[in-house]
Amino acid sequence: MTSTFPSAEWLNELQAKLNGDSHYNEVARRWEGELLFDLQPAGSLREPLVMYLDLWHGKCRAVEYGAKVASYPHPAFVLRSGYDTFTAILLGKLDPMTAMLTSKLKLTGSMAYMMRNVPTVLDFVRCAREITTQIL
Repeated sequence: MTSTFPSAEWLNELQAKLNGDSHYNEVARRWEGELLFDLQPAGSLREPLVMYLDLWHGKCRAVEYGAKVASYPHPAFVLRSGYDTFTAILLGKLDPMTAMLTSKLKLTGSMAYMMRNVPTVLDFVRCAREITTQIL
């Protein structure tokens, strides 16, 4: 099954994909930290949108679509950008690490941790791309 980004179905499918993908499970076995995606209006997105993922040792323990940033006062990582940047990453038009290093994708959290875990970041994006059939 594949889904339309962004949607609660897409986020739930991403959770299932991450938990069931043996390559991701192995590559991310040392990852510890929640991700909060803070999508800002751009392109077809008219309102801010937040998606939360609790990632721990190669598994996604929880997700929340439409979360409030204030609901998660201390996530390990917040990735904030315009919607068009997120979609460019999902479409393979923009490398996620390049986006972070050039501040197109603003990171709150440890850039050093991200750099030590580039394979995990790239495999996470691979999983997200594999479940995405349509982008709104």
